[in-house]
Amino acid sequence: MSYVVDFVNVSTVGLESSPVADALAGLRANEARYWSSKYGHTFTTEPAAEASDIVAYVTRVLAEERQLVIASTPLEATQFEVGGLRMAYVFYETGLAINVMYAIEDGGKRAVGFKLSDGMDVPEELASRFKFATQKSKLAGTIRGSFFVIKGEY
Repeated sequence: MSYVVDFVNVSTVGLESSPVADALAGLRANEARYWSSKYGHTFTTEPAAEASDIVAYVTRVLAEERQLVIASTPLEATQFEVGGLRMAYVFYETGLAINVMYAIEDGGKRAVGFKLSDGMDVPEELASRFKFATQKSKLAGTIRGSFFVIKGEY
């Protein structure tokens, strides 16, 4: 069952099993607010078990681009097109959020972004390979993020 993410009344719906559920919910709400403010898009997620195609897509991009395998269990996922971008998000039990931004037009921006919820450790599979910058968010507290540019075609 899909869930429309409310960035005014933040909820842990679908994220309850995470040890940092409140922070992860804030991170998810922060993303929802961004897409709503910038593009008027309603950010809707669904349980990862019901969105296995989205999880598989993100998993494939990580594996083919950087030989990365995320150890954490995916909890929620979403995929949408807006502003010439095809976006996919997966929210993981550890508090990690991964997005794949893929410009529809050739030559556009294509990247994978990682965001770490407040209070979580950097996952072992990312720690030695990426540096994380910090940003503050009213909804999510301190968010640490990193990214890499996608070279292949997906």
